[in-house]
Amino acid sequence: MGAGGPRRGEGPPDGGWGWAVLGACFVVTGFAYGFPKAVSVFFRALMRDFGAGYSDTAWVSSIMLAMLYGTGPVSSILVTRFGCRPVMLVGGLLASAGMVLASFATRLLELYLTAGVLTGLGLALNFQPSLIMLGLYFERRRPLANGLAAAGSPVFLSALSPLGQQLLEHFGWRGGFLLLGGLLLHCCACGAVMRPPPGPGPRPRRDSADDPPADAPGGAGADAERPGLRLREAPPGGRPRRRLLDVAVCADRAFAVYAVTKFLMALGLFVPAILLVNYAKDAGVPDADAAFLLSVVGFVDIVARPACGALAGLARLRPHVAYLFSLALVANGLTDLSSARARSYGALVAFCVAFGLSYGMVGALQFEVLMAAVGSLRFPSALGLVLLVEAVAVLIGPPSAGRLVDALKNYEIIFYLAGSEVALAGIFMAVATKCCLRRSRDTPPGQVAEGGASDTEDAEAEVDSEALPTGAEEPGSREPLEVPSPGARPAEAEVEAGPGRDTKSV
Repeated sequence: MGAGGPRRGEGPPDGGWGWAVLGACFVVTGFAYGFPKAVSVFFRALMRDFGAGYSDTAWVSSIMLAMLYGTGPVSSILVTRFGCRPVMLVGGLLASAGMVLASFATRLLELYLTAGVLTGLGLALNFQPSLIMLGLYFERRRPLANGLAAAGSPVFLSALSPLGQQLLEHFGWRGGFLLLGGLLLHCCACGAVMRPPPGPGPRPRRDSADDPPADAPGGAGADAERPGLRLREAPPGGRPRRRLLDVAVCADRAFAVYAVTKFLMALGLFVPAILLVNYAKDAGVPDADAAFLLSVVGFVDIVARPACGALAGLARLRPHVAYLFSLALVANGLTDLSSARARSYGALVAFCVAFGLSYGMVGALQFEVLMAAVGSLRFPSALGLVLLVEAVAVLIGPPSAGRLVDALKNYEIIFYLAGSEVALAGIFMAVATKCCLRRSRDTPPGQVAEGGASDTEDAEAEVDSEALPTGAEEPGSREPLEVPSPGARPAEAEVEAGPGRDTKSV
């Protein structure tokens, strides 16, 4: 992947420079999830200066989040074409430039285009490549790495909100935006850390523990002999070209299950946190105590994410990480349902502790489950498509909840709806995963679906070796492309591809 893409070797190092990559991913995740919410501290000043209502001003954060989620496929294409490091460097510059330009805005429309579109796009171009690079550096410790990186979200949210308030009081919203733009330049430093790991990328995924190894009869090494697998010839010049966005991953049943789960989850997961403060105020809780409830959620979340990541990395639990993710979703949904009638401050604090715990578990496991489902080779495309699906749900769920509150003046129904959606997502994930696993176990290893190959095998057969862009390699460092061949493990088979050779890749 260009200057910041993966190279070939024995596998993910699970340490070494990977810890620096993890630290950078922690910072980027904190900015990506914490920054759109922290900007809300400037809303009252913006409403006063522009004479706008709260809903009009709140579109700044909404557009920023929509760009973060909705531009996932664009980020996937850019990462595949140019690599993680260049994309992150450009993204850091865009995010910073958006806030700097926003400090000179004279209309809300200009804020939408600068702080919303430009900064949101910059954050998206940092967030997705950082997760991709994290998966290249960690395999055995990947659940723990994902949990630690995800902890950046509550940590930065807890730090950026009071920082934004101090900047607003001392420099006004224009000076605050200007200084926050300078702060976002740290994303460029994080991008510079993303150097390619030594050695080959991770080995191709095996769909289940029952699949035979690559060198066994019927295994991956025998795929070339199966009828139905499509072979693609290399273009003139001897280097196979990789798709910029592998939409074939949508045919993978595991990906489809995960995408539906994320859509249902995003409809209700963020609603209680958004409405919590106003809900507490309507229940008669003082303003300062109501605001402290979000801090309780944040503190518990900070502890829950790395702890859950370490738990998911245990040898006995890691093969069942999808069920652990389902359990976290069900627990979050039941927390919302059981707390819909909470009116006392003590009951609200208990809700915040339980919500922060389950919310942190969801945040720590969501990308680990996707990596385990589709494998690292297809993770960039899968992540981009999933974020696009989640963007649609985020634009439907919270705004609809706000309209229902305005119409019904009743928070109880909103909590019931949000809890039901999240719990349904967890139940669907568990049931669908169980059915898919049972079906794969009941199918004999040598039996192939009509047409020659299963959907997963057919999709994996179209994953090409990735070509590095011109100028991305040092002189004398050109490495052979990997081409799986019959009887050899896919990650170990290497051939020289030259202009005069007829090369085929499975």
